[in-house]
Amino acid sequence: MTIRECYEAMGADFEDVAARLRKEERVQKFLLKFPKDPSYELLASSMEAGNMEEAFRAAHTLKGVCQNLSLTEIAKPVSRLSDLLKESREYSNEAAILFRQVKDAYEKTVEAIRQL
Repeated sequence: MTIRECYEAMGADFEDVAARLRKEERVQKFLLKFPKDPSYELLASSMEAGNMEEAFRAAHTLKGVCQNLSLTEIAKPVSRLSDLLKESREYSNEAAILFRQVKDAYEKTVEAIRQL
């Protein structure tokens, strides 16, 4: 699988990240580091523990990482989750639904990266 095919499989925007990072090798270098970034795991454990303040910080960090790598399929729901948690630091049904969307997109993305 090429880096372009990986981005297609993830539902991500390769042209956007390539314009920013300029070289496919650089895109691949940073993309391969994504599964090791602790933001998602911190978000998941914070949501499970009901620590919405920590969940907000993790969601906000994950949003930035996803936007920098143009991982749009994760960036969209995590951005909405971050905005929701910024406004209300309470566990809600809406937060749970958004987190599930983030989780599904994250798993799809990590699987595509593993195939790279």
